[in-house]
Amino acid sequence: MTSLPTLALHELHDGGGVPIVLIHAFPLDHRVWIPAAEALPANLRAVAVDLPGQGYSESGGIAASMDLVADAVYHTLQNAGIANAVVVGLSMGGYAALALTDRHPGFVSGLGLVDTKSTADAPQARSNRLRIAREMEMGQSLQPVLALPSQLLGETSLRVRRQLLPTLDAWVHSQAPRGLAWALRTMANRPDRTAVLERFAGPVAVVVGAEDAVTPLTDAEHMVQAAKDAALTVVPGAGHLSPLEDPRTVAAALALLHRRVVRGRR
Repeated sequence: MTSLPTLALHELHDGGGVPIVLIHAFPLDHRVWIPAAEALPANLRAVAVDLPGQGYSESGGIAASMDLVADAVYHTLQNAGIANAVVVGLSMGGYAALALTDRHPGFVSGLGLVDTKSTADAPQARSNRLRIAREMEMGQSLQPVLALPSQLLGETSLRVRRQLLPTLDAWVHSQAPRGLAWALRTMANRPDRTAVLERFAGPVAVVVGAEDAVTPLTDAEHMVQAAKDAALTVVPGAGHLSPLEDPRTVAAALALLHRRVVRGRR
């Protein structure tokens, strides 16, 4: 039996009831969610995890599998006394959220998919991830991913939110090359999970930056069409990191998702 790592868990917003669990993007950690968590209504609790090999979490030597990532998130939250949650993932975090919904459906009360997609990588994208992972492992260097921050932000943010770039650069520099290489392999190995959305009975919030060039509006619309009960929010002037670029708009979409979950329990 695989020994799962216990992940770092961060309380980002105090509150009660069903918590919101926030899962971050690559090559970052929980800090990308702090502005949106702070913009949530006062009564909502939000916690964030650092995925294996990123932030304060070790990979624990587990195989590069999104299934094992989901299991590690689930067991970490269970050990923290969280029996069910609204699970929200940004980019790679969305892949983890879908895997968690697939493997532990009773845990997920509502699902938030932010700047992400439900489909697997195309062959060229998968090969590119594996190539970058090899480069990072061979050189034990972050160099292959240092240009990512400027590619993840939208054109508007690059123009009017310039302070985000040095912040993102610092967060990327704080990561471990081995951990990011492991995360790249994990993303490359993930399957198409559109069928998970088709089966999921709870409410879904799909959020996408209008300027997201990584997982654009077409990917978001695909997920909305697949889900039984989905609401779409397009964030003007934001790219692939909409919770950082426009935290208030994203927080409002997540608060609405939470209200839909609570209404469904009455």
